[in-house]
Amino acid sequence: MVETALPVAANDPGRVYRPGRGYAYLVVAAVLFAVNGTVSKVILEAGMSAPRLTELRCAGAVLGLGLVVLVVSPRRLLVSWSEVPLLAAYGVAGVALTQFFYFIAITRMPVSIALLFEYTAPLMVALWARFVMHQPVRNRVWGALGLALAGLALVADVWSDSSLDGLGVAAALVAAVALATYYLLGEHSASKRDPLSTTFWAFVFATLFWSVVQPWWSFPYSAVTGSASLLGNLDDLSLPLWTLMSWMVVLGTIVPFVLVLSGLHHLPATRVGMVGMLEPVLAGVVAWLWLSEALSAVQLVGAGVVLAGIMLAQTSR
Repeated sequence: MVETALPVAANDPGRVYRPGRGYAYLVVAAVLFAVNGTVSKVILEAGMSAPRLTELRCAGAVLGLGLVVLVVSPRRLLVSWSEVPLLAAYGVAGVALTQFFYFIAITRMPVSIALLFEYTAPLMVALWARFVMHQPVRNRVWGALGLALAGLALVADVWSDSSLDGLGVAAALVAAVALATYYLLGEHSASKRDPLSTTFWAFVFATLFWSVVQPWWSFPYSAVTGSASLLGNLDDLSLPLWTLMSWMVVLGTIVPFVLVLSGLHHLPATRVGMVGMLEPVLAGVVAWLWLSEALSAVQLVGAGVVLAGIMLAQTSR
């Protein structure tokens, strides 16, 4: 899921930049995030609820990222009380709710379309900067807005009876708002804390949030011991749910997050965001090959128009 534009720490004059390596990290991360969309959909279709899957993913990320921070620099785990409100808002609004509404969306529409709606977050950030924060924003933001709206209309096939599920679209748009919040709060925290520990604490507060909403003692542990059909073209195959969930946590969350953080070490945030546009494209390919989630020719054109609008929005600030 769209987790490819993380907060960036202040530039280090002594840092060695290797753009080629940065792009390689980001492409691998996009592939893993793309596959994770379909893996998550398989888990959801097997009966795991979106809130519980979000809770499990956040808790798993806390354990994995916590180990990474302990190995790299344990001092990064230190946090002051003055940082808690921002990190808590960052974790709840930017992480917990983004993932929850994304999971809701992919249960009701193709993975690639859900991501297209969610990835309008950079456009929302640009509009927020222009009209709320009164920051200078290039006029190209209007072209980005027009392209995104036109592309989404094509993707949603609004003129026919086969339009997308309304609740799914609403969930994807709320996920986009939550993701925009994630970006904006990340910008504020970037000047005070490094990206890795910021992401770790965001997942900590997201996990605490879900632990209060739905305590762990009521977690359906029996569901983890079952198995799930892989659906679509792999319907004849099945895997234990714990295997799929482990993939989601390790290869679908921890590893790509670390890869994106590594990419940010070598590339500016704008380029990282643009490479992140590979995710909805690759997610569509994976869902098509795996789940037979095919888009019409008009929807494919719309997807391209949306991506163009999002990339234009990335460069508007």
